[in-house]
Amino acid sequence: MSFTSFFINPFFAGRQHRHDEYATHGDTLQKEQLQYLLRMARQTEFGQKHHFNEIRDYTDFAARVPVVDYEGMKPYIDRMLHGENNLIWPSKIKWFAKSSGTTNDKSKFIPVSDECLKKDHYQGGFDSVAAYLRHNPHSKMFAGKNLILGGSHAINPLSPEISYGDLSAVLLQNSSLIVNALRAPRLKIALMSEWEEKIKAIVGDTIHRNIVSLSGVPSWMMTLIKRILQECKADNLCEVWPNLEVFFHGGISFEPYRHYYHELIPSDNMHYVETYNASEGFFGIQNDPDRHDMLLMLDLGVFYEFMPLADIDSDNPRLLPVWEVKEGENYALVISSCNGLWRYLIGDTVKITSTAPVKFIISGRTKHYINAFGEELMVSNAEKGLAEACKACHCKIVNYSAAPVFMSDKSRGRHQWLIEFEKAPEDMEAFADRLDTALQQVNSDYEAKRYKGIFLDRLEVIAARPHLFDDWLREKGKLGGQHKIPRLSNNRDLIEEMLKLNRK
Repeated sequence: MSFTSFFINPFFAGRQHRHDEYATHGDTLQKEQLQYLLRMARQTEFGQKHHFNEIRDYTDFAARVPVVDYEGMKPYIDRMLHGENNLIWPSKIKWFAKSSGTTNDKSKFIPVSDECLKKDHYQGGFDSVAAYLRHNPHSKMFAGKNLILGGSHAINPLSPEISYGDLSAVLLQNSSLIVNALRAPRLKIALMSEWEEKIKAIVGDTIHRNIVSLSGVPSWMMTLIKRILQECKADNLCEVWPNLEVFFHGGISFEPYRHYYHELIPSDNMHYVETYNASEGFFGIQNDPDRHDMLLMLDLGVFYEFMPLADIDSDNPRLLPVWEVKEGENYALVISSCNGLWRYLIGDTVKITSTAPVKFIISGRTKHYINAFGEELMVSNAEKGLAEACKACHCKIVNYSAAPVFMSDKSRGRHQWLIEFEKAPEDMEAFADRLDTALQQVNSDYEAKRYKGIFLDRLEVIAARPHLFDDWLREKGKLGGQHKIPRLSNNRDLIEEMLKLNRK
């Protein structure tokens, strides 16, 4: 019997058993989470405003509390950033996870309470390992180090007691001694903010260690792996870390990168586990290696609701609890959580693949976007960037669409813009430079990925022939009426159709 089987697996057995209960007691678990949240926040400003003490069940909750997006929570969050407490959650909020912004702000700041750290994010990480060990009981992942590639950390200047950073950095900063003992690189390196120096330092700190598992965003991790192979003059990662066995990944879709990872890590013993750990909470785990969907985590301090996509723009949208969702349907995800977000529309859409237990895949965003590399570029960002570039270069645009060009073993990723000009710029490369700079100014995540070209190359602009987009709509039978060009796409399906038509 292996060390893992004898000593480690029993430690995770309780959570594995609880995951089984999701199929039979999921409704009860979710109702318990709602009651816990209401009880905890009863005396907060938000709880008193919405009379949490009078709410008895889900029906009462749905009738009293409105659905909001970030703009709806922003007045509370702004006050919290200035040091106020007991507004939406009773414990003092000392940490905020910074993510890409909204129409009005470059960045969002998501509160991270102590309860959210322990009950949600850290428990979710523990559960990820539990799910992995269930299918790999003889794993040796505790015999080496887990390489975690995360973000950077900074002090919020609005209050000396409040800190913010990427979610991964917040989690690293607050990790337990046990987790830190099993993690690489050293904390000082993991929290470096200068990405070029950070990648160099991580390579130096890890190439001679026994790395057995990886955790991070696929695009970022691929950049690091390439640098490691270059430094070690190795053909693949198995030559550097022969005991590597699992990559816990999330943040963006793994599909565009899957075959590259198989080339970089050509081992039959390598496994891949997707997790859904957003700034707002830890929501899902891929608990079956033969399926690409994820198990919805029902007892981590989050109460879930699901909005049918047809209701997204409705003034009175329908919302369904987990016990009413239907398999095969797409919904916008709405959460109430132990970080004080109440009926919060996080912007992700999910497709339900199973109802007992509830399992799902991330199907997209509630609006057009590009998030192939973790940049979360939204249409509002694109419109602002194009307006600035057109103003600077004295040109006019008729129509446009953009999509990612994914990383390969020969190049980094980039964005590709297909633009029909009414008045073209005199210098197309200067226009592309200006657009790229403007997008960095309005989107902090895009700015981070573009920093010194470590993760993303400068965007590419292709001039569309006159009437290209009208011709594309005509081929689709959608010319005229309310049909619009998809501005941003997270895959290349549509732009490839347009590029083919552009060559005719």
